[in-house]
Amino acid sequence: MGEIVHQILDMITGLGYWGILIGLAIEVIPSEIVLAYAGYLVFKGEINALEAVIFGTIGCLLQQIVLYAIGLYGGRPFVDRYGKYLHLKPKHIDLTERWFQKYGAGVVFTSRFIPVIRQAISIPAGIARMNLFKFLAYTGLASIPWAILFISLGKSLGENWEDIDEKAGPYTQPILWAAIGLTVLYILYKVWARKRTVK
Repeated sequence: MGEIVHQILDMITGLGYWGILIGLAIEVIPSEIVLAYAGYLVFKGEINALEAVIFGTIGCLLQQIVLYAIGLYGGRPFVDRYGKYLHLKPKHIDLTERWFQKYGAGVVFTSRFIPVIRQAISIPAGIARMNLFKFLAYTGLASIPWAILFISLGKSLGENWEDIDEKAGPYTQPILWAAIGLTVLYILYKVWARKRTVK
């Protein structure tokens, strides 16, 4: 892992729980790495696991609120112009926007476990003016197990926490496939319900 990443992590986590929250909210470094490093700090006894999960979840929520606000107030023109600075490609926004328009708010939850899409889905939710409390509920429910998983893995890896990408695979792959399966089932249900309403 690069020296710059280490320096940023040290700076962020030097602030304790608030550093974890801020690091996840701005996500200069992928959330998986920040959470795994938080788990390493739990392993060292520098922070408490429960509070790490709480602040980690809040940090994830704050980041998604920012993306929701971008969709709400900036709309698609803002995203098309500045999305590249947020590492959001137009094709990902197009996909999530179509999903949201066709299948509704439920995809906000299931998409949280699908790489790239989990970030992009918040913007269409904002553009569509999805109820904020429902948005926060779906996002929070998905963020909690995500935080628990990577903090737990970081703790179990201890000094080898930097191997998180390699070690997380056996855990994240089943979650990914389960999320895709839930998304497909949800979409099928919405299509069935729509056809039933038409009849």
